[in-house]
Amino acid sequence: MEALFRSIITELGEDPNREGLLDTPKRAAKAAAFLTRGYQQNIDDLVNGAIFESDTDEMVIVKDIELYSLCEHHLLPFIGKCHVAYIPDGKVLGLSKIARIIDMYARRLQIQENLTKEIANSIADVTGAKEIGVIIEAKHLCMMMRGVEKQNSVMTTSVMLGAFRNEARTRSEFLTLIK
Repeated sequence: MEALFRSIITELGEDPNREGLLDTPKRAAKAAAFLTRGYQQNIDDLVNGAIFESDTDEMVIVKDIELYSLCEHHLLPFIGKCHVAYIPDGKVLGLSKIARIIDMYARRLQIQENLTKEIANSIADVTGAKEIGVIIEAKHLCMMMRGVEKQNSVMTTSVMLGAFRNEARTRSEFLTLIK
């Protein structure tokens, strides 16, 4: 990747041998690897057995989990927060694992719509829960820095599974609790 970044710098009309840019290809390659490290992760290693038996049947919510991703269309960041809720079906997931699942999928080239769905489906697969709600609110630099240049726009996506989709009371409780 280092050679490719050097080539990009040249194509942009800059001199990669300029003092300030000498180490940029190496730094940019390292940053790109870090920002897309989700490709090197898998759900089994990430969860690492942190699924626990529980007889709770009430909603579990983790809200305001920050996320950072790269838009697959422009390779520009989108930054926001994710809210996750599920109703356990005999098993709960270790709290930090929810944030780690979000990071694993966010640290790939993405569109927000797919990211939301991947998080919901992954939590369903890991916990066995059938009732899941995931909402992401994010600002997209591809919309802020280029194109229409709208600084205050926020994209909101949601995936609701089971009771979160089919029962107004469950959905309403989730939406009320994340406000």
